[in-house]
Amino acid sequence: MLRTRTWIRRLAPLALPALWGAVAVLWKLTCPIAQQEGTAARIATSVVFFTVGTGLVLGLRCGLVKELKQVRAVAQAAQLVLLRPPPPRLDGLSLAAAQLSAARGAAVGGDLYEAVGTPHGVRIVIGDVRGHGLPALGAVAAVLGSFREAAHDEPELGGVLRRLERALGRHLRERARDEHPASGGWDPDSPSAEEFVTVLLLEIRRDGTVLALNCGHPWPYLLGGAGAEPVPAGEPLPPLGAFPLPDELPVHRCVTLPPGGALFLHTDGAEDARDASGRFFRLRDVLDQAVRGAPVHPAALIHRVHSALLRHTGGRLTDDVALMVVRNDRCRVPAQSGDPGPCRTRPAPSPR
Repeated sequence: MLRTRTWIRRLAPLALPALWGAVAVLWKLTCPIAQQEGTAARIATSVVFFTVGTGLVLGLRCGLVKELKQVRAVAQAAQLVLLRPPPPRLDGLSLAAAQLSAARGAAVGGDLYEAVGTPHGVRIVIGDVRGHGLPALGAVAAVLGSFREAAHDEPELGGVLRRLERALGRHLRERARDEHPASGGWDPDSPSAEEFVTVLLLEIRRDGTVLALNCGHPWPYLLGGAGAEPVPAGEPLPPLGAFPLPDELPVHRCVTLPPGGALFLHTDGAEDARDASGRFFRLRDVLDQAVRGAPVHPAALIHRVHSALLRHTGGRLTDDVALMVVRNDRCRVPAQSGDPGPCRTRPAPSPR
């Protein structure tokens, strides 16, 4: 019964063109005018069949457009579940994020981000899968799915990173088996030597301390009233999937985020974007102009960088771009317990 209804629904747009076609054939066979010779009869016949043909094309088009809209709605819902927007506020932090996909018609691509509140602090991941567009979604799903579980379960940031590595490894092995069924189901020694993911893991604690583990990803910018400064940190690890993680993971205590201070996270598609003449997008200059002497508003800053990036490239991106802003809206700890003091958001001091 369900299959019958499905077929009826699919064939419904063809009902009117089919009726028109039957009328045209009947007219040709039975109407005396259609059986006459001469210019007038030919013109009348042509008009009838042209009308029938137009109706048939329009009927097919309406059906295809309706089905395409349904497919797009389902795809958009699935993409939003995969790369859901972060909450505007999370444990005293204000957040905003956006992604630009290089694949036309796709809401997500090879970049990923997520922020979750945990007993260990707010943990954030941002990453970039090698390649872009829809083919990279499998690795994005593997890394994000693992992070959403590990961020709550693992007490140390290094444990989260190792869970991401294992999840990515499983995904690559499964994909290699699917692409090479002749392997007999055995896991290849190197499932995909050219597949890797750059990852930046952050943990923002209640006192504003920011811990970081970086696997080949661009470091964020620290934003304040004096402008944008790169976060001072050490040498990053290789990207996930390129080499095994070392036994000791260097967790960097890279910065303390003061009340009102913000971090700008991005993937390399932002700074590598070029215009028609080959000039790179000057991300730091855009951030400086946006925040110098003014408070940082995460959503407004994301919109400004997003618009500047599209203007610079003329809307023609060659790589996916992910952007995220995290602002500390927590109150400054009072000097004396008896004086709670006002809870205000102040611009961050100039980073040194």
